[in-house]
Amino acid sequence: MATVGAQPAVARDPQQGQSELQSLAARHLWLHFTRMGANEDNEVPIIVKGDGCYVWDDQGKRYLDGLSALFCVNAGHGRENYAKAAYDQMTELAFFTNWSAAHPTAIRLAAKIAELAPGDLNRVFFTSGGSEAVDSSLKLVRQYHKLAGRPNKTKTISRITSYHGTTMGALSITGITDARTPFEPLVPGGCHVPTPNLYRMPEGWTPEYYAEAVRERILFEGPDTVAAFYAEPVQNSGGCFVPPDSYFPRIREICDEFDVVMVSDEVICSWGRLGEWFGCQRLGYQPDIITTAKGLTSSYAPMGAVIVSDKLVAPFAEQDKMFSHGITFGGHPMAAAVALENIATFEREDLCGNVRAHEGAFREMLESLYDLPIVGDVRGLGYFMAIELVKDKATKEEFSEAECDDLLRGFLSHELMDRGLICRADDRDQPVVQLSPPLIAGPQQFEEMEAILRPTLAEAGRRMGL
Repeated sequence: MATVGAQPAVARDPQQGQSELQSLAARHLWLHFTRMGANEDNEVPIIVKGDGCYVWDDQGKRYLDGLSALFCVNAGHGRENYAKAAYDQMTELAFFTNWSAAHPTAIRLAAKIAELAPGDLNRVFFTSGGSEAVDSSLKLVRQYHKLAGRPNKTKTISRITSYHGTTMGALSITGITDARTPFEPLVPGGCHVPTPNLYRMPEGWTPEYYAEAVRERILFEGPDTVAAFYAEPVQNSGGCFVPPDSYFPRIREICDEFDVVMVSDEVICSWGRLGEWFGCQRLGYQPDIITTAKGLTSSYAPMGAVIVSDKLVAPFAEQDKMFSHGITFGGHPMAAAVALENIATFEREDLCGNVRAHEGAFREMLESLYDLPIVGDVRGLGYFMAIELVKDKATKEEFSEAECDDLLRGFLSHELMDRGLICRADDRDQPVVQLSPPLIAGPQQFEEMEAILRPTLAEAGRRMGL
C-alpha cells in the first residue's frame, strides 16, 4: 500500500484545472442521489487520490473516509496489489462472458466464495453490482417456485424503510416510499413489514413481535402467493438497525413453514463489515440466498453475486432446464481477479479479525457522545454504526421535516466534510449520522472521528435550540 499521508499530484496550474473540472461537472455530470440544484452555488467535491483510510480532493485537502466511500472500500484505498491483479488479468484475457462458457478466474472465485459461504450455499451467479444481484435473485426465486410447482408464489416481503437497490425489481422490494413513488407502478408483489427498530418500539410491542409480523403478513397475503423474504443482517437505511437475537432464527422457522425463500441481502454486510465473511454468520442464521457486492472487490472493480443453496439450484439442474437470465459483465475476468486478490488480502491481514478486535473501541467512542443533548441512540455492529439525532433525549422527540432538512442539509452534511470527515448524514427514517470506516481502521482513526464529531454535533444541537 502506498504511504499514508502522501499528498496527491496536482496540475501545473491548479486553479485552472479545478475551474475546468468544476465547469465540466456542472454541465455534463449527473450525480447520483444528489439534488441537482444543490451545487448551483457550491462546488462539487472532486476526490483525486486515496490511501489507506484517507482520500484527498483536487485542492490537496485530506479527509478521513469514515464511510469507506459508500460502505464498500473495505480493504482501504491505494492498494497497488489490486491494480497489479487487474493488469495481469487484462493482459492475459481482458474479457469473455459466462454465457455457455467460462474462464478460469470466475471459476476460481466462485469456488472460493462457496468455500467461505455458510451451509450449502455452493452456487454463485455473478452480476455487475448490488442492485443487479437483488434483481437477479428475484428472478431466480420466481422461476424456482414455478419449477417446483408453485407458480403463484411471486410476492416478496421486506421491511419498511429497507433499501435493496434501484433497478425496478429491486426497487419493488425496497421499503422507502420516497424512493419508490417517482417510478410507480413498480414490479407487482412487494409487501412490507415493520423494521425491528428497538429504540422506537411502539408501546405494547415486544421484540419478538417483529418476526411474528412476517408470519402475519404471509398469512394475510396467502402462503401460496409469497415467494421470498428479504432482509439485511443489519439494516442500513434508517441507521444500522440490529434485530433482537431471536429475530432471524424465528424468521428461518417461518420461511420453512411456508416454503418461502429466505434471502440475506448482504450488499453491505458481507466481506468483513460485521467482522465475519458474511453478516448472517455474525447473526447466526442460514439463508437460502445471499446477495452481495461492494466489499467483494473492496469496490476496486464493479462486481456483485448471488450465492445460492443446493436446494434452490436442484430444479435448474435437470437436463432441459436453465435459469433464463444473464448479464454481459457478470463474472468479468478483471473484476474476478481483483475479487480473488481482495479475499487473499483479507486472509493475509485478517481484516475480519481487526474488526472484531476494535469494534468495541469504535462503539465506545461513539457512545461517549451520549453526553451531547442531540445524541439519542448509538447502534450497529462491527464497523457499521449509526448515531440517531433527537430533539429531546428523555422523550425521544423527533425533529420536524423542515428541522431535519435544516439540520442535515443545511449544516451537518457540509460541516462534517469541511472539517475533514466523510460520513453519511441521512433521514430516510429519523436523522442519523452513519459511520462505516475501512476495515483497516483502528484507535487512531476513532480519535480523529471523535475530534470532529463532538464539536460538530454540539454545534448542531445549539443551532437546533437544544
